Amino acid sequence: MKQLKTLLIAAALFLGANQTVSAQAKVAHIDVQELMTTMPEMKTAQAQVKKIGETYEKEYQTLVTEYQNKMKKYESEATTVGEAVNETRAKEMQDMGQRIQQFRETAQKEVQQKEMDLVKPIMDKAKNAIQKVAKAKGYQYVLDSTTGSGVILADGPNLLVDVKKELGF
Repeated sequence: MKQLKTLLIAAALFLGANQTVSAQAKVAHIDVQELMTTMPEMKTAQAQVKKIGETYEKEYQTLVTEYQNKMKKYESEATTVGEAVNETRAKEMQDMGQRIQQFRETAQKEVQQKEMDLVKPIMDKAKNAIQKVAKAKGYQYVLDSTTGSGVILADGPNLLVDVKKELGF
């Protein structure tokens, strides 16, 4: 998400790159993070990602419980079975532990990918709305005033209200 945000910022910064830069360039700012978090589509996307994450978490917990139950059973039977059986069971538990870890890593990657897939079109929509409002108001540059984005002072016009209007909320 951070990479897409950076791309959005870069695109917004170079919004007027093809226009002649004058000594009095018009600059505005917008808190892209605030815009994104208030977009209805983003709330829907976050709910979908949360649901997928919960599904994977449930499956993970089932695997862990199964692992723990087998471990208890094998530990309780360890003294009554032979060394060969104990070695086989130890190998089985090690393999099962590795599968559980691999499942968790795969699930995390899939959740992140799904989030990226859902967020990209929303970011594109926000970027297009920012560009449309900026062009309509005659701004050559639009800075992202999100906290931590590198903008120290954002004293010019804030386009957030106009962009929200453009997006219909």
